Amino acid sequence: MDFTQLLVGHDTSNVHTHGWAGIRNGELQRRAHGMFDVFLTLDRHLEFQQNVKILPFGIVVVRARSIRMMDLKPQVPDILSAVTRAAAGRVVALGS
Repeated sequence: MDFTQLLVGHDTSNVHTHGWAGIRNGELQRRAHGMFDVFLTLDRHLEFQQNVKILPFGIVVVRARSIRMMDLKPQVPDILSAVTRAAAGRVVALGS
């Protein structure tokens, strides 16, 4: 199962479906400009490395033990809630 399938009620995609795997966050954000309402990432440093205030989409940073499904799946309810709260140029951080 792909993680995006757990985000029920949302139209989702990931870097792999767009052919963007391996692209750094700054370039990812430029490419995502105008395409998405929310940018979901596991990069804990993104908000400190990029000027997120100018972005036309919200960012949800998921702080998980790993990118494995067993570590991400329990956070899905919080992620879904954060997505509804995300606003352009703002970061919602989850986890520890």
